[in-house]
Amino acid sequence: MKVHILDDWFDTLRHLPSFRKLHDHDVTIWTDKAKSEDVLVSRLADAEAVVLFRDRTAITATLLARLPKLKLISQRSSYGHIDIEACARSGVTVCSNMSEGRASIAAAELTFTLLLAAARRLPDQLESLQAGTWQAGVGQSLAGRKLGLYGYGKIAKQVAKYARAFDMEVWWWASEEGRARARSDGETVAPSREAFFAQSDAISLHVRATPTTRGIISGGDLSTMKPGAIFINTSRAALLAKGAIEMACDATGPGRICLDVFDREPMSAPVDAILSHPKIIATPHIGFVTEDELDFQFNDIYDQIVAFAQGAPIHVVTS
Repeated sequence: MKVHILDDWFDTLRHLPSFRKLHDHDVTIWTDKAKSEDVLVSRLADAEAVVLFRDRTAITATLLARLPKLKLISQRSSYGHIDIEACARSGVTVCSNMSEGRASIAAAELTFTLLLAAARRLPDQLESLQAGTWQAGVGQSLAGRKLGLYGYGKIAKQVAKYARAFDMEVWWWASEEGRARARSDGETVAPSREAFFAQSDAISLHVRATPTTRGIISGGDLSTMKPGAIFINTSRAALLAKGAIEMACDATGPGRICLDVFDREPMSAPVDAILSHPKIIATPHIGFVTEDELDFQFNDIYDQIVAFAQGAPIHVVTS
């Protein structure tokens, strides 16, 4: 098959062990983001299979209508950036392994990295040292502090392991079903949503972005957090209500806000003004961007291509 891989910005995938799985296919890798639909159509004119690098490119009905040779879209995890109904109408199969078996270690590691960076004020300390003014205030230890994890899934559970290794107290908030599972596993669940936000020393958000979870965290939620608390979002920007971060920056609320996800991605100049706010520690959506994590995830994506080419597609999400 003629396979096109989109948005491999650092030309990483061809150098990973999993890439060998495509040795029987004609593979083209695009290392930049197409500037327009016309450019994308030109690039994918002969594509029979397209590999998506998470949600870096949206697949719309208008795009599909201009790609008559396309048979397969292979990717991993949630697929809100794909018009599934349009794919079905166009006869394009979408395969997406929903990663039920293993947490994203890379995302959990970044979450805890941001927690440590915020607690020890690392950006301030680095800036102060480089400016020749030595130390920049006093940080916090994590031991004995309370970490609130919003969402009872695989990544949150991995973060909980790291937190407990640092002698943190862990408690949870989630959907009603998630809270029930947490209690069944012997975990501590906050007595109320209000207590969760008000009493946690740090909160990390780990929820899939779906129509029902969009905007689940409000500016009011953040404003009830302790002034010295830390809020972390390495999941999806859409989980926060519009203006929630700006409200938390300008009012009382967490002393540090760590963000790896944004409404506008990739973010090129001019960057959002919020990034320069002293409360913000930001990274450019690198939660899953490690060689090890990409090799693991794309191994699944390539398996879907091989299975489709053999006439036995797997992880099909189109009807």
